[in-house]
Amino acid sequence: MSDAVFTPENHTDPLPLTGERTVPGIAEENYWFRRHEIAYARLLDRCADKIVLEAGSGEGYGANMIAGVAAKVIGLDYDDSAVAHVRAKYPRVEMVQGNLADLPLDDESVDIVVNFQVIEHLWDQAQFLRECLRVLKPGGQLLISTPNRITFSPGRDTPLNPFHTRELNAAEMDELLVEAGFRVEVMSGVFHGANLVALDEKWGGSIIDAQIARAIAGEPWPADLAADVAAVSIDDFDLLTTSEKNIDDSLDLVAIAVKP
Repeated sequence: MSDAVFTPENHTDPLPLTGERTVPGIAEENYWFRRHEIAYARLLDRCADKIVLEAGSGEGYGANMIAGVAAKVIGLDYDDSAVAHVRAKYPRVEMVQGNLADLPLDDESVDIVVNFQVIEHLWDQAQFLRECLRVLKPGGQLLISTPNRITFSPGRDTPLNPFHTRELNAAEMDELLVEAGFRVEVMSGVFHGANLVALDEKWGGSIIDAQIARAIAGEPWPADLAADVAAVSIDDFDLLTTSEKNIDDSLDLVAIAVKP
């Protein structure tokens, strides 16, 4: 799958980069954008010919990717500016404004719910998952990703990201899904592939820390760091299951949960 598939389709003004969500087309944001994008790319085939709800669609690039294979895509977001942006930029997405704790959809009305890098922002995660179960048809799937608390905010009780309310590890994610009524089919994790492992070594142990340190300090990026970040692609990340690698070492968790 080439990166050309994900290129924005028109010249709508981009949403501002606030730290709350990632957006495409910003070179300095490219590492985080590609790290989010891999979940869409790897699980896209599960959306083929399905009615899909993306709960928390943000900038909308992911919902638009899904629209290329799905029978119908409903995007849902609470933010006025995000809703207007998606409607203007991605006309294939049926965009709805609403609260994730009270999804404005009928019972058993969708085949797939997609929720990538959103649940960590929610105050009532259990209520949201119950709502996902409600709107899914029997046998429907929830595709969900979130930062792995163990590696994203190591050794902390509160998240490093000020926009996050509660981060999860794999066991906590599994427990929430099961308590909501789901059967967890797959628990996998996003890891750095060989190229990013080499870049970690090049940048003193972590290309993530190299980016964050300069952002916090307000320092300009060295040209080679900027070039390395801008060149990252989804192929530089691996999505591996618990049988392939220790899930607690993952960067992000990616789960597939089924409504019985």
